[in-house]
Amino acid sequence: MKFSESWLREFVNPELSTQDLVDQLTMAGLEVDGFEPVAASFSKVVVGEILSTESHPDADKLVVCNVSSGAEEHQVVCGAPNARKGIKIPFALVGAKLEDFKIKKAKLRGVESFGMLCSEKELGISDNHEGLMELPLDAPVGDDIRDYLSLDDAIIDLDLTPNRSDCLGMVGLGRETGLVNGLDVKKLEIKTVAATIEDTFAVSLQAGESCPRFVGRVIKGIRLDAQTPLWMKEKLRRSEIRSIDPVVDVTNYIMLELGQPMHAYDLSKLQGEIVVRKSEASEKVVLLDSSDVELLDDTLLITDQSGAIGIAGIMGGLTTSVTDETVDIFLESAFFSPMAIAGRARSYGMNTDASHRFERGVDWQGQAQAIERATELLLSIAGGNAGPTTETVLADQLPEVPSVSLRLSRVKRLLGVDIGAEQVSDMLARLGFDSKRDGEADATVWQVTAPSHRFDISIEADLIEEISRVYGYNNLPVRTPVSQLHMAPVSEAQLTVNRIKDQLVARGYQEAITYSFVDPAMQLLLDPESDPIGLANPISSEMGVMRTTLWSGLLKSLIYNVNRQQTRVRLFETGLRFLQTPNTVELEISNIQQEPMLAGVVYGDRQTENWSEGSQAIDFYDVKGDVESVIALSGDQAHFQFEKGVHPALHPGQTAVITRNAEPVGYLGLIDPRVAKSLGLEQNAYLFEVKLSGLASRRVPQATNLSKFPEVRRDIAVIVDKNVSAAEIDGCVKSVEINALQNLKLFDVYQGEGIDLNRKSIALGLTFQDASRTLTDDEINDFVAKIIEALSTQLGASLRN
Repeated sequence: MKFSESWLREFVNPELSTQDLVDQLTMAGLEVDGFEPVAASFSKVVVGEILSTESHPDADKLVVCNVSSGAEEHQVVCGAPNARKGIKIPFALVGAKLEDFKIKKAKLRGVESFGMLCSEKELGISDNHEGLMELPLDAPVGDDIRDYLSLDDAIIDLDLTPNRSDCLGMVGLGRETGLVNGLDVKKLEIKTVAATIEDTFAVSLQAGESCPRFVGRVIKGIRLDAQTPLWMKEKLRRSEIRSIDPVVDVTNYIMLELGQPMHAYDLSKLQGEIVVRKSEASEKVVLLDSSDVELLDDTLLITDQSGAIGIAGIMGGLTTSVTDETVDIFLESAFFSPMAIAGRARSYGMNTDASHRFERGVDWQGQAQAIERATELLLSIAGGNAGPTTETVLADQLPEVPSVSLRLSRVKRLLGVDIGAEQVSDMLARLGFDSKRDGEADATVWQVTAPSHRFDISIEADLIEEISRVYGYNNLPVRTPVSQLHMAPVSEAQLTVNRIKDQLVARGYQEAITYSFVDPAMQLLLDPESDPIGLANPISSEMGVMRTTLWSGLLKSLIYNVNRQQTRVRLFETGLRFLQTPNTVELEISNIQQEPMLAGVVYGDRQTENWSEGSQAIDFYDVKGDVESVIALSGDQAHFQFEKGVHPALHPGQTAVITRNAEPVGYLGLIDPRVAKSLGLEQNAYLFEVKLSGLASRRVPQATNLSKFPEVRRDIAVIVDKNVSAAEIDGCVKSVEINALQNLKLFDVYQGEGIDLNRKSIALGLTFQDASRTLTDDEINDFVAKIIEALSTQLGASLRN
């Protein structure tokens, strides 16, 4: 919001410079973006009058003007298209300075010129340079133009927070300025204009929760050809509002002065009665800017028998607009609920001064005052006869004024300063708040009721904020907070997510964070067996369901990187997947399982490009090693197994189910070639996904003494069926439960000559050691025999000679 500093000083005039004033407003919570002078620096520019004009003898586009400066007449050559006899204009005399440009006597095409006639741009008032700046016909010739137009002024640009819409009018700004300076504010005298005619226009409110008050007035016989006074035009211009005609200018002026947007209808174009109601889908209205708008459902409308004639609180309609032929008008001053207007203008691609105020809130008791003020101004400018003011109100739908408790002890605690009860009472009175005080000393409590223009006061913290503003933010003490902090206990039995992330980063992965909303097509491709949770109002069609696997986002990130010439990608993510209980009839939050997961994708070469090794593509065991390194952090590797598995998104022959204590906790494998083809991946990509709950519990290491006795290793080779896995052999050997067995290592696999085609030879290294004595050969032979017997019984193994 931009406004004139001199206009503000009409209400309250603190002895402050412009810079000090804007600093004070900012520190009072009304942030000022900046300020600038109303006009450029110039001197010796007076009100001039063109007495006569004649064509330039040698130039078609120039005229020779005889200009009066009050004391004498001057010949001036001018090229402005609107230079004509009888108008009054800014006249820069010889010797005048416009910024750094000095006006001198000159010859233009052989004709002498003594001075310059000025446009608004040459005076630095605006960018308009299409013609001379025309002044009112009653402008006193010879007066200094700076004094006549009050150009020793500044335009202040205010950036208000949404809760302070009471300062979107000059009365509110004056009230705030007087408050922080402890000065009385000049009260705006609004006279009740007596009706001279009996004409009224009926209004019906069918959306009382959105519009509980509508004040209107009929004014007949106005003259739209009347000139808006210069003082009003200047105040509007300095607020970046263009003067149009007396009716529009007055309604805009009231909006700037009181903060109450108004609208005027051509009375002859209204049909039946005005009805304020909600729109129905596909209704249409033509607005003042000639745009034809198809309305959304539930938009607040102003209508008559002909249909919609405006969008309430945003913009009026063209069909009932005031034009040059208008003689009779109906003035509107209404209260629209902020919730009814908020966001509506943006939904139609608009942002109007009216919507800016209504969606933040206007004084719900100020409509009648605005009508009276507008009537007074309009009659003084354009004449006419006013009918009685009619107020249509639904009292039970008007905003309620809450009574808020304020404790002195709470004020002192939050602000950290000792403010006395009398001082607080004085601040509340200066704010215009009604209050009742009870109690003594720190037990003092006030019951506070805010005025109607301060609808942002609803809780105790709001009142304390007001006290801090009045007290002065700069006067509040600056203290470093002191607190006793205690380290939160961290259990060694829990593996943290950050430790898992550190491990994967150390192995060359990069963390990704992707959306929980994913493409339904991608979700179906990767997890067709799950029923994903659909979104009622998705951001886009590609973000229509909640993910049941983190692979959806990771593969999208992989494709994004591959399409940008990244040939080696290793990504991981931790996050939630969302599963719903099967056969759910009505989805509720209790039916949704949010499960923390760890997932990763690997693509490209095993190592980054280097001089010592050639290019080698990653394989299943590279990724398995990465997952095993994470599992090792749990200290419980013995209870994890990688078993052959099946997953719809993974290759049937290169898929492993990861189990812990025989319970599935994740999957690992090569992406199914059909899935890869549909995603446009030309090389192999490997995926893994593990439940974080399956990794979280950690086995705490137990310290034991090192054995002082020698260890003994025995190597054996057994022949087993070729489908027997290393994990099965490992489990079989450990099932014998030989305490002296310290290490088991599979160090060779052989298939070939001398071995049945359906079998394979496995070489095992068995290391034995006892903590209390040296093992004998007989004991070791007995251990080996028991192991061979278990392998034979459970896996059909035979000892290879």
